[in-house]
Amino acid sequence: MISMLKMLEKYQNCNFGALEVNRPAKDLEQNKYREYVNLKDKYESLQRYQRHLLGEDLGPLTINELEHLELQLDSSLKHIRSTKTQSMLDQLSDLQTKERMLLGANKILEDKLHEYHSESQLRPSWTPGDQYSSYNQQQQQQAQPWMFQHLDSNLQIGYNPVNSDDQMPTTTYQNQNNMLPGWRL
Repeated sequence: MISMLKMLEKYQNCNFGALEVNRPAKDLEQNKYREYVNLKDKYESLQRYQRHLLGEDLGPLTINELEHLELQLDSSLKHIRSTKTQSMLDQLSDLQTKERMLLGANKILEDKLHEYHSESQLRPSWTPGDQYSSYNQQQQQQAQPWMFQHLDSNLQIGYNPVNSDDQMPTTTYQNQNNMLPGWRL
């Protein structure tokens, strides 16, 4: 079927192509001008149609043309919505697949962590360093809450500028043994 069409096409080109060569240049110019006018009309028609789709220049349209335009807009909108919905469903499916993969990886890591902890608790301390390592870990775990406690910043070290007469009587610089404290010497 295709070869038959090709043969007919070659026949037309051979028979009628020779006639086109013999045509005068004036006929070719007229054909080119008609083609130009047809393309120009088609271009203007497409621009007018685009303006109608955008809601512009609707005054000269009849009711049937407006209904036809409305149907075209509705069908285009349905197509856009279905395409967008399909895209979102594809993305959702991909995200669900990733979620399942991450949950599986998380489960594997949890199992490894539980296995590691069970092995470390059941392992006897055969090497000399192991008997101290568990003690050190316990000490570090007990020390950690203390390390992050809020420290009192009101601690006064050194000279206090408050009048010392108000805080201590001047006659009590000696302790009970009638000796001066070391800091007063």
